[in-house]
Amino acid sequence: MPGGAALAAEFAALRDHVGRAILGQANLIERLLIALLADGHLLVEGAPGLAKTTAIKQLAWGLEGDFHRVQFTPDLLPADLTGTEIYRPNDGSFRFDRGPIFHNLLLADEVNRAPAKVQSALLEAMGERQVTVGRETYPLPRLFLVMATQNPIEQEGTYPLPEAQLDRFLMHVRVDYPDAVTERAILHLNRDEALQDGPAPPAVRLSQTSIFAARRAIFGLYMAPGVEDYLVHLVMATRRPQDYAPELRDWLRFGASPRATLALDRCSRARAWLAGRDYVSPEDIQSVAPDVLRHRVLLSYESEAEGRHPDDFIAALLARVPVP
Repeated sequence: MPGGAALAAEFAALRDHVGRAILGQANLIERLLIALLADGHLLVEGAPGLAKTTAIKQLAWGLEGDFHRVQFTPDLLPADLTGTEIYRPNDGSFRFDRGPIFHNLLLADEVNRAPAKVQSALLEAMGERQVTVGRETYPLPRLFLVMATQNPIEQEGTYPLPEAQLDRFLMHVRVDYPDAVTERAILHLNRDEALQDGPAPPAVRLSQTSIFAARRAIFGLYMAPGVEDYLVHLVMATRRPQDYAPELRDWLRFGASPRATLALDRCSRARAWLAGRDYVSPEDIQSVAPDVLRHRVLLSYESEAEGRHPDDFIAALLARVPVP
């Protein structure tokens, strides 16, 4: 099993591989690696053409694992995702034909275009790490990461994910357009890849053994009692913001669940480990807090009518909860 320095070098090589193919999306790449380390799933929201699909493909290319993409559509059925039992007339038995969810990395493209039954089948598998068909339950692979995408522009014919189901995602990441310098670099990269018949393959593929070892390593990082208190108080502030800022009392309908506390802990540890540190700092918590919390807080109708967004609420909490 690789040691700490070797593990860090392997993840750095994976980050470099994905970063060479995906320009201008450093935050998305870091979040993908954090999700991989923290054993969670990502919901990625952004306009078309921002390399969301390419990012997960490149991550899969750099790992020892299989990848599958499912295009979510209004006519998709749960069995199209989980699989179904096939009748065998020769002996009168049924054989389970596994669906695309039984892959290590799954891209659920435009997840909000599928009806609620399909979304529920996916999110149940994400939460329970198993699929039940008929009377049988089938475990999913130990390495199992879902990256779901949704388009914020087109809302007609979509089925927005309910807040209770959104809570199953470790992070909700937003991606935006690159700047002009990066756009020019993307243009040159596309030309180079066309001349070379595609992107360069990774030098080494990260093994699943290394991934599981790194997941154990992040829980060995030191978190000072004051930093741990800060993490807990930040989540508690999403439930009772008036204890920290009376003016935020009317902003909120529901705060974050205990699942948010666990997610914030794992994500901040993963970020610290990726940065090469053996301790978690308040800056690690502050960095991942918007992505961990934005889909777990529900603003009041009055706040939404005034044009406020969960990011505004989280930013206000980060500015008011005392930092150790």
